[in-house]
Amino acid sequence: MEMDWIRGLLGGLLIGTGGAVYLLANGRVMGASGIIGGMIDGTGRNTAAERLSFLAGVIALPLLLTLAFGGVATHITSNLAVLVAAGLLVGIGTRIANGCTSGHGVCGISRLSLRGIVATCFYIGAGGITVLFFRHLLGVI
Repeated sequence: MEMDWIRGLLGGLLIGTGGAVYLLANGRVMGASGIIGGMIDGTGRNTAAERLSFLAGVIALPLLLTLAFGGVATHITSNLAVLVAAGLLVGIGTRIANGCTSGHGVCGISRLSLRGIVATCFYIGAGGITVLFFRHLLGVI
């Protein structure tokens, strides 16, 4: 039996717990793009220590889990141009949407935010159309 669903479940539990702890401790929604964006554009100077500790945890925890339990196989493309383009498009999209999957999807939906629900429906739909186009029609990914 495939065990990938357990990894997905554990990952979801970790993200949900992180979002709850962040909200309880800071009174703000855990939106990764907003946290990173505030560091880049300078609007988050007054909460820089909090933002940096969050980012350190986002980087350190996967590294620690990989060391403890070993890595997992992924099906990510090895095409560097596709990876760079995808990263840029995600970054631009999260700024346009004023949030990302952690802010709108995890924290927004759990708080029954209409804005979060609508944004999540749109980016899930856009992701599905993108996969259909690039994988099935163009064969790029």
